[in-house]
Amino acid sequence: MLPSPLRVTWTLAVLAALPVAAAPVFDVRAMLKLERLSDPQASPDGNWVAWSQTHLGDDAAFTRNTDLWIAPLGGGAPRRLTFHPKTDTSPRFAPDGRSLAFLSARDGAMQVYRLDLAGGEPQRLTSFAGGVSEFAWAGADALVVRADVWPDCGADDACNAKRDAAAGGPKAYDALLFRHWDEWEDGKRSHLFHVPLAGGAVRDLTPGDRDVPTWSLGGGDWSVSKDGREVCFSRNDDAVPALSTNADVFVVPVSGGEPQKVASHPGYDGACRFSPDGKKLAFRTQMRAGYEADRWRLMVQDRASGKITELLPQVDRHVEDLAWSVDGQALHYVISDDGRDPVFTVPAAGGTPKKLADGTFSSLAAVAGGKWVLAMRASLTAPGEVWRIATDGSGAQAVTKVNDAYLATFGLKPGESVRYEGAAGKDVQAWIVKPANFDPAKKYPLLVLIHGGPQGAWADSWSYRWNPQVLAAAGFVVFAPNPRGSVGWGQEFEDDINRDWGGKVYEDLMKGTDFAEALPYVARGRTAAAGASYGGYMVNWIAGHTDRFKALVSHDGLYDMRSMTLSTEELWFPVWEMGGLPWEIPAEYEKWSPATYAKNFKTPTLVIHGELDYRVPIEQGMQMFTALQLRGVPSRFLVFHDENHWVLKPANSVRWHDEVIGWLQRWTKE
Repeated sequence: MLPSPLRVTWTLAVLAALPVAAAPVFDVRAMLKLERLSDPQASPDGNWVAWSQTHLGDDAAFTRNTDLWIAPLGGGAPRRLTFHPKTDTSPRFAPDGRSLAFLSARDGAMQVYRLDLAGGEPQRLTSFAGGVSEFAWAGADALVVRADVWPDCGADDACNAKRDAAAGGPKAYDALLFRHWDEWEDGKRSHLFHVPLAGGAVRDLTPGDRDVPTWSLGGGDWSVSKDGREVCFSRNDDAVPALSTNADVFVVPVSGGEPQKVASHPGYDGACRFSPDGKKLAFRTQMRAGYEADRWRLMVQDRASGKITELLPQVDRHVEDLAWSVDGQALHYVISDDGRDPVFTVPAAGGTPKKLADGTFSSLAAVAGGKWVLAMRASLTAPGEVWRIATDGSGAQAVTKVNDAYLATFGLKPGESVRYEGAAGKDVQAWIVKPANFDPAKKYPLLVLIHGGPQGAWADSWSYRWNPQVLAAAGFVVFAPNPRGSVGWGQEFEDDINRDWGGKVYEDLMKGTDFAEALPYVARGRTAAAGASYGGYMVNWIAGHTDRFKALVSHDGLYDMRSMTLSTEELWFPVWEMGGLPWEIPAEYEKWSPATYAKNFKTPTLVIHGELDYRVPIEQGMQMFTALQLRGVPSRFLVFHDENHWVLKPANSVRWHDEVIGWLQRWTKE
C-alpha cells in the first residue's frame, strides 16, 4: 500500500485528469422543454390563482398541449386541473368561486366548459358552429362570448353551420381589407353574444357587418361590468379599415339595444374596463389618427357626466396594461420604460403615480382584499411566471416557480443594460447577453440583433423566437440595441424613425456596433447582424450600405417599399411611415427601399420568409434572395410554407434555429 501522503497526491492527480462535467447547453431543444404559463386569474375570494400551462412533448413534432393549473395565491404547490389531450385554456372563476369556466377544443371547435372545483367532469356550456374565441362571466348565470359568425345569421347557429358548410371555392372582393395577417377574409364577423346558462335565447349584442371588437392594436378590447349588466367594446366604423387606426369605445346593455358611443378620439380607443361599481370607465387612447405607434394614454370617463380625464398627461411612456383596484379608487397599470415594463398605481381621480414593482410585467389583475395585484413576470433569464405585487409598494413575490429548477442547470447570465451615444448625440440603450460559460479572457464573435416594429424594443423579457440566451449559447456575445423608433424612451425618440427608416436608426445601429466591437471580449471583424420584420428591413438596408458584417440574417424583411405597400393589408402603416402612397411621393419610396441599393450587395445573407405572411408578403423575401443570387452573393432562402409573420410550430422553430445558427457560425468562425 502507498504511504498516505503519496496516496492522497496520486488520487488528486487522477481526479484532476478526469473530464469535468460541463453545464448543459441551452439550445433550442432545451428551450422547448420549458413550461409556458399564461393568463393568470385570481379567485373571487383572493385565495387562489388559476392559469393556462403549455407543455411540448418529446415526439418529433413536439406535440403541444395546454392544460389548466391552480395554486394557493399565498404560496403552495400547484395542482393540475385538466388532463385532456386537446387544448384547455382561458380559465375564468365563476362569481361564487366554486367552479371554473374555460375554453377547450376537446369536442372539435373551441367552446366554453365549466369544471366544478369540488370534482367531476367538465360540462359544455356553448355550442357555436364556428367555435368561441373569448368569453367572460356576466353575473352568476350568463356568459358573454366572442365568436365569428355570418353577419346575416347572427346568433342563429343553424344558419351559421349551413353557411360554413357552403363556404369555399373562389372568392371575389369589392373593397379593402380582403386579407389580414394570415387569413383571407371570408365574410364572417366577430360579434359579442349574451349566453344565458339556464336556457333561453342567445342574443347578438353587436349585429352588423363590423368586427366587434375590431382586430386589435393592443388587445383586450372588450369587458363586462361586474354586475353583468353591461358590455363595453371597441369598434372601427371608418369607411376603409385598411387605412384607419381609429376605433371608438361603445357600451351596450346585455339586454340588447343600440350601443352608445362613450369615447371617440382621432386614434384608437381600446382596452375598456368598468370600475367595480360601474360608475367609471377606464381605457387607453391614441390621439393621432393613422399612427399605430402613437403614445397609449390612460383615460377615465365619469359615466354620469360623460367627462373624460387623462390621468397621466405628463408621463411620456406607453400605458401597456391596466386594471382597477378592488375598491375602484385607483388604477394599476404597466408602462414601457427603459427596456422594462414596471407596474405603477395612480388615484382614479388623478394624482401622483407610485411605482409598485420594477421588472417586465403583463396581464394585471386585482386580487380580492386589495393587498395584491396579480401579474406575469418575465426576464432575459426566465419565461413568464405568476407573481403577486403588494399594492402598498412593499415588493413583489413569485407565486409559481415552474421552470426555476430546470433553468438553474444552465447557468444563464442576466442581460446587461448598457448605453452609448447614437445619432445627433442621443443616448441609446442596449442589452448584452453573454454565453453561460463566458470567459473574459477569450474573444467571442458578435451578433447584433435588430428588433422589429419598427416601434418595438428589446426588453428584459423572454422570447421563444429571438432568444438571446440560445444565440449566446451558440458561442456569440449578443448585442441587442434599442435605436431610434424604440418604445420606452419617450415619444420623440420613437417618432424619430418616421419618414427616416434608414437614417438616424441606421447610424444608431452602426455606432452601437462600434461600441460593442470595442469591448475587450469581442473578436473584432467577426460580427454578424440579424433581424425580422423591420429588423429584416434594416438587415436588407445594411446589405446595401456597408460590408462590415461577416454575415446577415433577414427574416420577413421588407425589400421594395412600393410593392410592399400595395401587397400588405394594414395600409395605414406604410402610408404613415413613408408619408403617403407610392404614386404621391415616389422619390421617398425609392430613397428608403433596400431594393434601390441592391447593386452594393456583398455580404453572405440568409433570407427567411413565411408563405402565409400577409403583413410582409413572401414576395419581399423572394426579391431579396433573387437580387443576392443575381449579384453572385453567397445566399440561402429558407421558406416556411405553413408559417405567417412568426414561426409558431415547435418543429419549425428547431429548423429555424439550426439554419440561423449554422449560417452565423459558418461565416463568423476564425
